[in-house]
Amino acid sequence: MKHILQQVFHSGKFVTGFAIFVAILLGVIVYPLFIPDLPLEIIGQGTFFEPGIYVNVYDSIGTQYYTLNLDYAAERRIASKLGDADREAIQKWLVGAGIPENEIDITNTEQLLDQWFSNFDPAKRLPGMTNADRNYYIRLNGSIQGLLSTEGAIIAAMNEETAVLEETATIPQTAFVNVKQVPNVRVLPLGTDNFGRDVLTELVAATAVSLKIGFVAGGIATLIGLILGLVSGYVGGFVDDAIMFITNLFIVIPSFVLLILISFSIGQEKRGAVTIAVVIGLTSWVWTARAVRAQVISLRNRDHVNLSKLSGHSIAHIIVRDILPYIASYVIMALILQISSGILAEAGLSILGLGPKTTEVPTLGLMMNWAMIYQAHILGKWWAYFPVILTIALIAFSMNLMNTGLDQVFNPALRE
Repeated sequence: MKHILQQVFHSGKFVTGFAIFVAILLGVIVYPLFIPDLPLEIIGQGTFFEPGIYVNVYDSIGTQYYTLNLDYAAERRIASKLGDADREAIQKWLVGAGIPENEIDITNTEQLLDQWFSNFDPAKRLPGMTNADRNYYIRLNGSIQGLLSTEGAIIAAMNEETAVLEETATIPQTAFVNVKQVPNVRVLPLGTDNFGRDVLTELVAATAVSLKIGFVAGGIATLIGLILGLVSGYVGGFVDDAIMFITNLFIVIPSFVLLILISFSIGQEKRGAVTIAVVIGLTSWVWTARAVRAQVISLRNRDHVNLSKLSGHSIAHIIVRDILPYIASYVIMALILQISSGILAEAGLSILGLGPKTTEVPTLGLMMNWAMIYQAHILGKWWAYFPVILTIALIAFSMNLMNTGLDQVFNPALRE
């Protein structure tokens, strides 16, 4: 056993896959210890907040501020507030005023504003300009002037005695607060989803549930396939014919189609994570059974098996003691592939809306389903779907690497 483990962990592919998989498992276990938030808790009153650090504006007003004279602060403020539509509108006006389009760079904020203030005249009416267009440009000009203003923001409070707003403080544009001193700060490395939930917290919980589904489904499929393959391959005859008849029936009907039909018939309210895992396991044992049967047929007439027969040992004893140890490595590889297939099957089901019910726990497939329904891929909200795709890919990639590494160790034809 020690020698086998040494061989396994000398395989570069297995070690790489194992390291990736363990890293994912550690993330799933450790993250909730530091961030115990509920995965489906709605924290954002809106959809698809961008990744970043969110500081409570109300609390930041009362926080001690520091004066930083940064030359680029105003420029950044204007650049962030002046959207693409406004920049294109400015370009359109300038072209209409006679400035060549090739001299206008809408990405250069400073140059664009210089051209705007040098040429804009609210009284000037360009050809084809409507009153609505003219009013829009006047409002845009006022907005830009406000952004360029150096005056501070006045904070006022209602005087309870006089019922009049009174100035309580002025916040200069050079005021900066230290994020660590603001009481309420929330870091959202992956932003929020379409329901306003923290994507990272949801992703960790979803990965844990999908792994659970994969292990349960893979375990059931491998166990069923192993038992049927061992019995069919060793006993033979009518038993073999009966098992192969059932196996061929499952092969004729595509397993994913069967999976869809069963999941749909169960109903949304009864589809829990474990239920889906059991259904996946009950529909994906076929190839394991056929592969195990082929291995057993090649072993049942070996000398040590015949000797065990002559010794009067029972069929169960021979299968467990004389055949199973010789195919144990293959069974482990089959289990790894079944776990990976179980996770992918759940993802496929959930994308179709036939996965576990959405009100209990998230899964990787459900996160993809929500992202697709709310068109995150069309709106460019990559944080709602790309981390999910990457996680699924990493799990499948790590397991396939481990399987390939084990195959190189246990298959003499593949050894270097």
